[in-house]
Amino acid sequence: MTTQNSAHPTPSAIAPVSDKDRVLIFDTTLRDGEQSPGASMTLEEKLEVADLLDSMGVDIIEAGFPIASEGDFEAVSAIARRVKNATVAGLARASFKDIDRCAEAVRHAAKPRIHTFVSTSPLHMKYKLQKEPSEVLEMVSAQVARARNQVPDVEWSAEDGTRTEMDFLCRCVEAAIAAGATTINIPDTVGYTVPEEYEYIFRTVRERVPNADKAIFSVHCHNDLGLAVANTLAGLRGGARQIECTINGIGERAGNAALEEVVMALRTRADVLPYGNRIDSTMLTRASRLVSAVTSFPVQYNKAIVGRNAFAHESGIHQDGMLKNAQTYEIMTPESVGVSKTSLVMGKHSGSHAFKEKLKELGYTLGDNALKDAFKRFKDLADRKKIVYDEDIEALVDDEIGHAGERMKVVALTVIAGTMGPQSATLTLDIDGTHKTHQATGNGPVDAIFNAIHALVPHSAVLELYQVHAVTEGTDAQAEVSIRLSEDGKSVTAKGADPDTMVASARAYIAALNKLMVKRLKTKPEAMLQNPGLRGSVA
Repeated sequence: MTTQNSAHPTPSAIAPVSDKDRVLIFDTTLRDGEQSPGASMTLEEKLEVADLLDSMGVDIIEAGFPIASEGDFEAVSAIARRVKNATVAGLARASFKDIDRCAEAVRHAAKPRIHTFVSTSPLHMKYKLQKEPSEVLEMVSAQVARARNQVPDVEWSAEDGTRTEMDFLCRCVEAAIAAGATTINIPDTVGYTVPEEYEYIFRTVRERVPNADKAIFSVHCHNDLGLAVANTLAGLRGGARQIECTINGIGERAGNAALEEVVMALRTRADVLPYGNRIDSTMLTRASRLVSAVTSFPVQYNKAIVGRNAFAHESGIHQDGMLKNAQTYEIMTPESVGVSKTSLVMGKHSGSHAFKEKLKELGYTLGDNALKDAFKRFKDLADRKKIVYDEDIEALVDDEIGHAGERMKVVALTVIAGTMGPQSATLTLDIDGTHKTHQATGNGPVDAIFNAIHALVPHSAVLELYQVHAVTEGTDAQAEVSIRLSEDGKSVTAKGADPDTMVASARAYIAALNKLMVKRLKTKPEAMLQNPGLRGSVA
């Protein structure tokens, strides 16, 4: 084990790595990340995320799964046209129809890639594919050849690669490279492996496959056992030179290796992990907040690198050490990941310029109209709070971003609560430009609000999660409410923030309902509102 001491080199003191130790960053936030239940994004949100990924230096952006839906195809196609620097990849199963659809989606990219896969483990071949190994081997050659005939850059993945028999894995990899694959991905699809085992898999495959030097090897790790980042770094030691990851580690089940954690591990411990990459780490916090806002997935406070407490010190001993020398308890600077140590106190006397600078410091860039709306909400908040903390502004702006473009909005809410029930709520919604009001009662004020919403916009969605937390300390703290709704197997999550918990609850529920409507019809909410079956409900 390497021991850190006073002579430990800083990242800037490490000599540049050679080209052979350059690591490609493959971000799959828009594909694997969006497969998290409730994390679907609109086309506009996907384009915003893609722009940021491209700007921060991501090498490959996996934009989606084109065959999955018309919406996914349109999103991949739009991102392919828009991205300036990164390779744009689409995912395709071992089907010619999938591969052809994927090729069509990425064809306008400056650097297109088809990422195709097939299961190779005994378990998957028997129960998922119901095919013999010889048939799967033939599929590998056929699918890669089909893809390579359409684009020059083809990635092939052995799904459930870490539970695949080594001899068969080597045969599949050899066949994929022979058919034209330029990148070979051996994913830990179910988060099953451990670092030593994953490193061994890469070393063994690269040693035994005769044409292994003709392809770049890639790692793709899931976090079911909390080992995604550790396994990713082990894969690099085994010879992989592409990392597949997501912002905030979102993804199927327990998620993927977090891009920000991998990048900062490589930067901070370059003495033992001498692998370079092109990521501008000062944009990591901004990327984290954007993805959290558009997916409505909160970042846990103690999340490495980008969590609220990542650079917070409450212990007296830690504070004393930090005041004497920040390196006593911080192994990286806040600035290196886009967090400023300066805390500008904002209040009701702060002007728009100071507000704009504060947003910039927190990693937000808003257009003129969005900035104007956010500033108005900030001033309203400042009139109700003595001090507006950074966390208040983050919650306010995230709420504004998350609700942008919605066609249903909370206009007014009056709640009567207390020991003498039933409690009641009078709610006014703006639905496609028209104000609708309804009064409802319930078993408590929140129940009354949700009953009023249901009366104005009838739906069959089930409330799976209702969660409230205070953004800051104090009785005047903003409440941030998280809502998860599900309907017919579809699940969405949304947030609402306001000093009034009841208002925040209504905003969160309406935001979730807007998302669910968009997801159901793959169109704008007004299409659902104009649906004949619902027309009477909003009249």
